[in-house]
Amino acid sequence: MSKGKILVVGGYGAVGRVVSTTLGNLIPGEVIVAGRNFQKAKELSSKLNHKVLPLELDITSISKDEECLATVSIVVMCIDQKNTHFVTHCIQRGIHYIDIAANSAFLSKIESLDDEAKSHNSTVVLSVGLAPGITNLLAKQCQSMVQDMRYADIYIMLGLGEKHGEAAFRWAFEDLNDQFSIKEEGEIKQVRSFEDGKETIFPGRFEKRITYRSNFSDQHIIPKTLNIDSTSTRMCFDSAVMTCLYALLKKCGLGRLFKLRIVQNILINLLQLFRMGSDQFVVKVEAGKNREQGALYECSISGNGEGNVTGLVAAKVAEHLYMSSFASGVFHIEQLFTPLEFTESLGCNDLVFEERLLKQNWAIVG
Repeated sequence: MSKGKILVVGGYGAVGRVVSTTLGNLIPGEVIVAGRNFQKAKELSSKLNHKVLPLELDITSISKDEECLATVSIVVMCIDQKNTHFVTHCIQRGIHYIDIAANSAFLSKIESLDDEAKSHNSTVVLSVGLAPGITNLLAKQCQSMVQDMRYADIYIMLGLGEKHGEAAFRWAFEDLNDQFSIKEEGEIKQVRSFEDGKETIFPGRFEKRITYRSNFSDQHIIPKTLNIDSTSTRMCFDSAVMTCLYALLKKCGLGRLFKLRIVQNILINLLQLFRMGSDQFVVKVEAGKNREQGALYECSISGNGEGNVTGLVAAKVAEHLYMSSFASGVFHIEQLFTPLEFTESLGCNDLVFEERLLKQNWAIVG
């Protein structure tokens, strides 16, 4: 069991607030809410009856000998970073580290610190959230059901009514113009965001939707962690009209305007003022042995509040690190946890797990 405190960097933000509140109620007095805005950290501490402790902290100017890290055993990172300097400082002090980052390039940089983490007895957990995170666990669930699984296709539907932070909106705008590589049939293939539309059926009231490629990091991670040949991630919004409009803007070349900061600012203000959908989400994974044969099994999780679920996932991982011992090194969430056991432990009553056999006459693992 960890004996130090849990430091939540960005602990008063949209996701960080969920992490801080959940852990503060679980282990009062052992959670530090940190960020550059001390007033916001102090206000959250007061709101939670001082179950969490406020701290002013700028990770861009911190050194590995920083005194504030002396009592910390776990860090939960809820903000984006430009480099791995702070991660390295944590690892070199033997601090366990959790990151909700979804940028595949940045996650790759942290993966390269595996030997460093092992030498300092630090456990680093990545892909902590909804996508990546829950999607990775669902892919692992598929692998437990499909013998000799070779591919997994991920489908994500996000609610436009969700109260997203500014960073989430900017990621969506920049993703529209993204070009990236995926592993397909064991080969590396170049693809573009919001192209190559594919129809899928989501469980519940949303049913049949057209989804488009999107540069979520899960599709870059899962082929390595589950040792399969192909993974692709496609997404849509809960509003079919807005999904089509987004794809049309890309097709007409107008998506390039979304790169402009001033355009992003205007759109963020409008989307935060006028929410055009619900806060519901669905993540689904289909899997099989080969694409010619088609998917054999699918499973999904639906619920409300993407940010809330991401915070609950991060808090649960932190709880496990606090209460138990794990191997040292850098891991993604699916390498440490059993899918259904983990999702059921989140204590989120509106999360719904569903599964379906897509083909008959095939052997289920076990």
